[in-house]
Amino acid sequence: MTEASYAERARAKKTAQANALGIDDALISNLVETFYGSIRSDELLGPIFMAHVADWTPHLARMKDFWASVTLESGRFRGNPMLKHIAVGGLDNMHFDRWLVLWNQTLDDIAPNEAAAQVFRQAAERIAESLLTGIKVQRGGLDSISNRKEK
Repeated sequence: MTEASYAERARAKKTAQANALGIDDALISNLVETFYGSIRSDELLGPIFMAHVADWTPHLARMKDFWASVTLESGRFRGNPMLKHIAVGGLDNMHFDRWLVLWNQTLDDIAPNEAAAQVFRQAAERIAESLLTGIKVQRGGLDSISNRKEK
């Protein structure tokens, strides 16, 4: 068994599991479009995104590829979200907490079932924690993450 065949089988299995829950490109497209509609009109996050996203069409396409890579193992996303978020500057717990609230509200509205919603919720929580940790380390070194719940 080659590594490539193992990786391909693992990717196919994850894709099949997600598809069985109703997670597919159509759902991801709807989720991303709806979520970023909420982001753009949000008092806290809207101005941040509007200052950093000049053209929403490629940004949304990129986010769809990102979430397809996360949930379907599509492998379509290439990039470094950590560097992008560090470059924004000033992001902290309240921004990621708000992002998660809007994300979860969107999932409540459009996810086909709770199991599918949980796949997205858990991934979003891991991603938010990872990005926030990376931002804190970049700002203040490893000592800055000794108390992760500090706001």
